[in-house]
Formats: sequence, C-alpha cells, structure tokens
Amino acid sequence: MKLGYNTGYWSAGPPGGVVEAIAEADKLGWHSIWAAEAYGSDALTPLAWWGASTENVQLGTSIVQMSARTPAATAMAAITMDHLSGGRFILGLGASGPQVVEGWYGQPYPRPLERTREFVEIVRTIVAREDRVEFEGKHYTMPYPGGTGLGKPLKSTVHPLRNDIPIYLAAEGPKNVALSAEICDGWLPLFFAPKDNDWYRDRLQEGFDKGGRKTWDDFEVPATVIMIPGDDVETCADFVRPFIALYVGGMGAKGQNFHYDVFARMGFEAECDKIQELYLAGNKNDAHAAVTTEMVEAISLVGPIDKIKDEIEMWKETVVTTMLISGDVNMVRMAQDLFS
Repeated sequence: MKLGYNTGYWSAGPPGGVVEAIAEADKLGWHSIWAAEAYGSDALTPLAWWGASTENVQLGTSIVQMSARTPAATAMAAITMDHLSGGRFILGLGASGPQVVEGWYGQPYPRPLERTREFVEIVRTIVAREDRVEFEGKHYTMPYPGGTGLGKPLKSTVHPLRNDIPIYLAAEGPKNVALSAEICDGWLPLFFAPKDNDWYRDRLQEGFDKGGRKTWDDFEVPATVIMIPGDDVETCADFVRPFIALYVGGMGAKGQNFHYDVFARMGFEAECDKIQELYLAGNKNDAHAAVTTEMVEAISLVGPIDKIKDEIEMWKETVVTTMLISGDVNMVRMAQDLFS
C-alpha cells in the first residue's frame, strides 16, 4: 500500500501547514497529493499552486465536480495540468449530490450514472485528440444543436502531453462503484470500511466483468483515512464525530443521502437515523454525540500508536492501493514511520 496526502476542504480559508506537509510528502516519495472542492474553494487552483513546488508526487483532484464545468473545460484543465506537472496529473471526477448540483451550480441532478458515462467519454475523446469532437448524448451534445447554428466540431489546439490521462471516479453507491471499474482507471471512496472490503471487491469486479479498462493489477483505489493518534480512543474519536455527523446527517435530504447509505450498509442504520434526525432538527451537538465510537473506528485510525499500527495491517489486505492522510508535517512523518 502506497501513501498519499489529502489537503482536504478549505473552511474559512486555506488549511494551515499544507505547504510544509506537501514538501515532506514529496521528499519522502509519497504517491500523490490531492485537493478537493465542494462549494467554496476549487480543486484545480490549489493543486496547481502547491503542486508547482513538487517534483515527484502525482497531483490528483478529489474531486472535480462534473456539474461545475463542461466536459470540454474539464479536459482543457486536465491537459493543462498534465503539461505543467510533466505528466503527473490525475483527474478525479464525481457527480456530487443534488443539494450542491442543483442548489449551488444550478444544474439538474437526475440520472448521474448516465451523465458520468457521457462526461468521461467526451473528456477521453478530447484528450486523445484523434479527431474533431462530435458527440450526441442525452445530457451533452457537441456542437450545441441550437443557438446561432454556427457551432462546428473542434479539436484541442494544444497537443496533450499524454493522450490518456488517468481518470478516477468518486463513488459510494453499488452501481457507481462498479462504473468506476468499468470506465475509469481508479475509484475514490470517501468512507471506506475494511470490514466491507468483500462487498466493494464484488462491486468492482462487476465493473471489470463489463469490459473494464483496467484489471486488479493496475486499477487504483486511493482512500482518505482520518488518523488521530492519542492515548485515549474516545478522546481521539471526538475529533471525528462531527465530520461523520455532518455527512450522515446534513449532506443530503432524508431519503436521499449517499453518505447515510454507506454507513447504513456497514450495519449502522439505527445510528444513522438518530444522527440524521438530530442534525436536520438543528441539534448538531447531539448529532455529534450520537456518532458511536464503533462508527468512527470503522473508517478511521484512532487511538494509541500500537493500535493504529495493528489496524493498518487490516487496511493493507483490502482493495485500497493508496492511503491518503491529512494533517501537518508531523502527521506525514508519523504516517511514514508507521508504514516503514
């Protein structure tokens, strides 16, 4: 298993300590660094800014939201980033959720798997640069069929450094996880639990069986794992509870919350019901407290160093190929020691 560094989401501003942590990860030969976007900072600008001072790590978006850009704009950014980084760019894509897509971007959300297929196909066609781009789908059509009528098929003026830039798909539902193995080069899980490894392996195998681009030998699964070391497990878990409560309780509507569904599949449906009810009622502190330590430990590494080191061995037996760590430079060094 490889190591990577996730800069995470911004809050009121850029996260502290990132520059030093990235420099250390690059020096230590880590696999990659990643930047995210929700409805604040974007993923590409920080990755370009911070990545400019690196030489070794791959630079990945976790994720670029598809509704934020057209497929052509996304392909242009990928080609540009790949050139500037000397062929180190990874395009991580995701459909996000209806609250962000429709509420923030003002775009329709229905049929996300169908849209993802079309989006990825167009991006690959542009990056391949074999011919002028023409596409007619249910969600995207190039050239645009209305307007002035003057649109015509075009081909990128820039010759891509690589004509096959790797695309990873963020996915949580069973069909979307399978889709990542079918049409992409990697899968980006958000809440991965080693105890559910067999379920995820089966979903990915479904994608490979449909004629996937990759095999188990070269398909990548970078998973963000929260690591909180400390003497007391409960105290460490307290740092993770608000994060889980936000996603299970607040990131989605009742009846349509993909993060809720992930934890429900882990066996925590009753806990998820309680967390969501409290969160949506505005009782955030109670919602945080309702996140059990078992839920935290299912997806995180918390507690004494020896405990974390033992649990890492369990992660190494999963489909995860790269563990993405967040934190300051000391956390990077600690992770390096734990994996040595």
